[in-house]
Amino acid sequence: MSDQRNFFQRALFSSFLSKKTDGGKIAYLAVCAAFIVVANTLLEFRMFETQISVTFFVSTVAGVILGGLSGFAACFLGDLLGFFINSWGMTYMFWVGLSTATVALIAGWTFTFFRPKIKGLVFVQSAIVCVLSFIVCTVAISSTGFYFYNRVMGFSTAVMDYVALKFGGEVTYFAYVVYRLFFKLQILVNVLNSVLIFLALPLLKTRLKAVFDDEEEKTKEKNPKNS
Repeated sequence: MSDQRNFFQRALFSSFLSKKTDGGKIAYLAVCAAFIVVANTLLEFRMFETQISVTFFVSTVAGVILGGLSGFAACFLGDLLGFFINSWGMTYMFWVGLSTATVALIAGWTFTFFRPKIKGLVFVQSAIVCVLSFIVCTVAISSTGFYFYNRVMGFSTAVMDYVALKFGGEVTYFAYVVYRLFFKLQILVNVLNSVLIFLALPLLKTRLKAVFDDEEEKTKEKNPKNS
């Protein structure tokens, strides 16, 4: 029973956040949600037809600091609040918030549960987060949501022209994903965020060692006779 409780706590909070008081936990969740709001309102802009955002990066950091489920909750709430502040004149698209929150979930669980004793672990963890977030969040969640939304509302002329030129047929899911990643340059946004992750997380490790340190090694340090 205690093992199940410990597993749930680790799924919910990072080792760093689990040591905080209830008030401290709420404060950290609020701060991370606020950073998502800032990312959505002040750190997001359009370049030609591409929407440049660092939300992927901010969500990853939030997930690492807060933990998987806590990061998910903070990022989903932050994305929702960010929409109300800066909606770009569009309707609310829940899959965008779901994608943002899932990035935090992946990051939190990767840094909590994947801790083999290898050199450069933070870089391996970062690579796993970037790859999984791209597959699960950018492709499986965001692109799928936008595909079905546009299929119902009607694809733009740009989409249909691109698909006709490259694939010579109707707008299939695969064709739309290719259009979004390479014509709309969403792939470059992912690369930008991935670079920020690889630069920032090693630095964060030196500042917040409690987030990264393996709890088993901490136990060994406290009980050297048992090691």
